[in-house]
Amino acid sequence: MWLSDFRVVLPDRVLPTGSVRIENGTIVELADRAVPGAAIWGDGLLLLPGFIDMHGDMIEREIEPRPSVRMPMELGLRDLDRKLAGSGFTTAYAALSFSPSSTYGHLRSYDHTSGVIRALNAMRDDLLVDHRVHARFEITFPKALEVIEALITEGHVSLISLTDHTPGQGQYRDLERVIQRTMREKGLSEAEATDAVTLRIAERTRPAEELAATLAAISATCRAHGVGLASHDDDTIEKVAMMAGLGVSISEFPVTEDAAREARAHGLATAMGAPNALRGQSYSGNLSAREAHSHGLLDILASDYHPSAMLPAVLELAGTDPDGLAGAVRLSSANAARALGLPDRGSIEIGKRADLVVASDDGIGHVRATLRGGRFIFSDGSLRHQPQVVTAEFEPAS
Repeated sequence: MWLSDFRVVLPDRVLPTGSVRIENGTIVELADRAVPGAAIWGDGLLLLPGFIDMHGDMIEREIEPRPSVRMPMELGLRDLDRKLAGSGFTTAYAALSFSPSSTYGHLRSYDHTSGVIRALNAMRDDLLVDHRVHARFEITFPKALEVIEALITEGHVSLISLTDHTPGQGQYRDLERVIQRTMREKGLSEAEATDAVTLRIAERTRPAEELAATLAAISATCRAHGVGLASHDDDTIEKVAMMAGLGVSISEFPVTEDAAREARAHGLATAMGAPNALRGQSYSGNLSAREAHSHGLLDILASDYHPSAMLPAVLELAGTDPDGLAGAVRLSSANAARALGLPDRGSIEIGKRADLVVASDDGIGHVRATLRGGRFIFSDGSLRHQPQVVTAEFEPAS
C-alpha cells in the first residue's frame, strides 16, 4: 500500500512531496515524489512517525473522572486508549504511582495500582495503541518495593522511575510555593498549610542508609530483568550523579538547567512535558522545556498529563530547532525509541514499523489519522482513498 503526496518527515529532513509504501505492517519503500495509483493521498499533509510517550499520567482521571465516581476499569482504559490514538500516539507508557498517602492515595494504593497494571497488560492485544507500564516508585515508601519487584518479575513493567515528592527538594523544592498551593487546594490558612507541609516532610523523611538500600535493591531488580530505569525531578548535580551511578538512563523532568546539563554530561537522555513546551513554562515554576530546548538540553517530549499537547508542542519547537521540523519530531519519537530500547520504531525508515501520524500544521496542528503497524487506529475521515493499482517503479528517496 502506497501513501502518496505527503510532506514526509524523515529523521534528518523533510521530503516536500514524498510517498511511503507499507507491506505487512512495515515500511518497505520511500519515494521523493507522488506515486500514481496510490491507495491513500495526503494532498500535502504531514506524515510523521507515530508518537512514543514514555510518561502519561492519565489513567487515574479516566477511571475516576470525578472524586469518588469510579468507572469500570475496562471502560477507563479503553477511553484513554482512544484518546491517545486520536492524539497520534502509537506507543504509550502508562505512568502509574504507588503513593498511598498522596492526594490521589485511594487510586495509588498498592493493591489498586497493581490491579490497574495487570488489567492494562491483560487488555493489550485488544487496544489500539501499544501500551506499556511505567511504574513510578516513590522511594520514601519502601513498602512498595516488594510490590513493584513482584510486578517486574511477572513481566508487567517496562520502565521504572525513581520519584521523591517530599516538599523541599525535587519538583517541590520551593517550599513557599508548596505552602501557597496547599492553601489554595485545601482552603487552609497559611499557618495550617505550613503545618500540613511540615508534617508531610516529617512523614516522608527516611534515614539515608534506608534510602540507599531501597535504591540499590530496585536498581538490581531492574538490571536483572532488563527493565529501564529513569530518575525524576532531578534538581542538583549531586542527585544526577547518584542516579547515574544506579544505572539510570533517562532524567525525566529535570527541574533546573544545572541538573539537565549534568544529566547530559553523564549520558542520560532528558525528558520533559509537552504541555510545558507548548505553554513555555512549568506549572510548578521549574525549568521551562522551551528554555531547555533552546540550550540543547531536551531529548524527549512526554505527554505528561495532556496527550493532545504533543503535536502543537512539536510544531512550536520546530520554529527554533536547529534541524527544524525533523529535529522537533525526533523529540516525540526517535529519541524516545532509542532511550527506551525500541529499535523497531520511532522513525520513517525502510525496515521500521509503519507507526505513522498524518497531521496538518495549520494553527496549533490537527491529527488527521494514526496508523500502527500500517493499520488505521484513528482517522477523522479527511484522507482521500482510492483502490491501489499496479504502478511503474519509482526512484527511491536517497
